[in-house]
Amino acid sequence: MKAPLVAAAAILTMQAAAVAGPAGKWRVADGTAHIQISSCGQALCGSIAWTNDGGGGHDDKNPNPAQRGRPLLGLPILHLQQGGDNLWTGSVYNANDGQNYAARMYLQSESVLKIEGCVQGTNICGEESWSRVR
Repeated sequence: MKAPLVAAAAILTMQAAAVAGPAGKWRVADGTAHIQISSCGQALCGSIAWTNDGGGGHDDKNPNPAQRGRPLLGLPILHLQQGGDNLWTGSVYNANDGQNYAARMYLQSESVLKIEGCVQGTNICGEESWSRVR
């Protein structure tokens, strides 16, 4: 009798994760920032909502001189389109190196978001897990 209940609970948990979606606030893997993800039209957008330095940092590594010095708080870094049931694709900006990367993102669970960034046009990629901020 326990096996069907466990299976039913697992199905409900997966459905809850799918329903929750990636909208919300996420702590990046190294804990230095929170990213606020929300709908922007048909896409998802993300911006820096908190940094561990009190929000005093600036976008100093941006290759565009006109954009250098922008405050990190509120800086848009994600723009993603839904690419499947639990997959979003698009671009991610990394303020640590001033580069844009091709991005893939999916919910691993209700509280874990996986994001992968690849150098445009290559197979050089990195991946990290973000934790939902409650």
